[in-house]
Amino acid sequence: MEFQKLFIFCLILSPFAKIIALTKEQELDRISTLPGQPSVTFSQFSGYITVNEKHGRALFYWLTEATSKPEKKPLLLWLNGGPGCSSVAYGASEEIGPFRINKTGSSLYLNKYSWNKVVNILFLESPAGVGFSYTNTSSNLRDSGDKRTAQDALVFLLRWMSRFPHYKYRDFYIAGESYAGHYIPQLAKQIYDYNRRSSHPIINLKGFIVGNAVTDNYHDSIGTVSYWWSHSMISDRTYNSIIKSCDFKSVNSSQKCDDAVNYAMNHEFGDIDQYSIYTTSCKAMQDSTKHSMRLKNTLLRPRFSGYDPCTENYAEEYYNRPDVQKAMHANTTGIPYKWTACSDVLIRNWKDSEVSMLPTYEKLIAAGLRIWVFSGDTDSVVPVTATRFSLSHLNLKVKTPWYPWYSASQVGGWTEVYNGLTFATIRGAGHEVPLFQPRRAFILFKTFLAGKDLPKSSAVS
Repeated sequence: MEFQKLFIFCLILSPFAKIIALTKEQELDRISTLPGQPSVTFSQFSGYITVNEKHGRALFYWLTEATSKPEKKPLLLWLNGGPGCSSVAYGASEEIGPFRINKTGSSLYLNKYSWNKVVNILFLESPAGVGFSYTNTSSNLRDSGDKRTAQDALVFLLRWMSRFPHYKYRDFYIAGESYAGHYIPQLAKQIYDYNRRSSHPIINLKGFIVGNAVTDNYHDSIGTVSYWWSHSMISDRTYNSIIKSCDFKSVNSSQKCDDAVNYAMNHEFGDIDQYSIYTTSCKAMQDSTKHSMRLKNTLLRPRFSGYDPCTENYAEEYYNRPDVQKAMHANTTGIPYKWTACSDVLIRNWKDSEVSMLPTYEKLIAAGLRIWVFSGDTDSVVPVTATRFSLSHLNLKVKTPWYPWYSASQVGGWTEVYNGLTFATIRGAGHEVPLFQPRRAFILFKTFLAGKDLPKSSAVS
């Protein structure tokens, strides 16, 4: 009997049943249900796409289709940063995904503001070595970098769309945060260049949106130290010491610079969550190195990109369960280490990191992509001042001057629209904006998707 296609009967929210044809390969990736999952009306798929046969690199994905009319909704790829942190741990489980994990890691509950209400979301654990993604060449864990990550992500998308051809030519967007400030523009450029070379491009890239984004080493560093001082996290003396000792344009930092920065973090910050300076830290993780930051490549950036209260613990409990991995078709090769939210090996050994993404932004703006950059304003790791300093050096013409935008009759943040790029802040949000301000983040994304300006009054929000 020929099994080229399996016909699956799927109930939808109407009185009638709809026949959906899935290939055998797609059906093998279907998630029937996750352990402890509430009932849902949307389909889910997860599994592996091999991106390099020679080295045995395979990337793990999780697709959560839109809650209604998925065939008519755009496709969104979500990437977390690090470099070396999981989009399943953060984007899917704490931010924009349909589920949240309870405190014991035993069950899931629904996220009221999941972005799959308006798009189909494709979460990707990238590069190989992050989460369930793996490589059969151990040296790959110590020689990863920006260039290979972007190349592998493009290969992933092309091969994934061959597996799911109904997403070819669909309106396609990319979103993410933190070190995805590198991943996303770099991948967008890879796609743009590929499409220009191809006679029949299948990835219909429309634009991208990225939050609290690592953008430019020099301006990010100046903006980060300025945020620390302006938010009373460090003394005048330490601020002046850092400014005097640190040559942020240099590839390597001096010992005096390292000493000044370490003094600020170890003696003046106190026990705060650097990713959200006004919220309570998770006591179980206060002694963890995941709160540490270091000066690397002149950039004051985190060793870990994710927000670090206790929600990360719940993810590590849940995704290490054998029944969860079986349901998600994950860890099929028996990875010789536990699933973790971030890979310390990748972070410590990152090989190539572009000094500035501004030239890439200039090329993508010229290409006509829809580009939004947003900042949660309580993040001290990649703060709003860093992003504003960096973007200001694009020297873009202002289209709509700075104004407050609204959500639920309150100021949701502030925004300014330029020719080719929109910048927005989210009031009261830390590094993971959709975690801290889910409603405001949802309005932000819906507005981006619609190609409109953020609401100027509470009457339209």
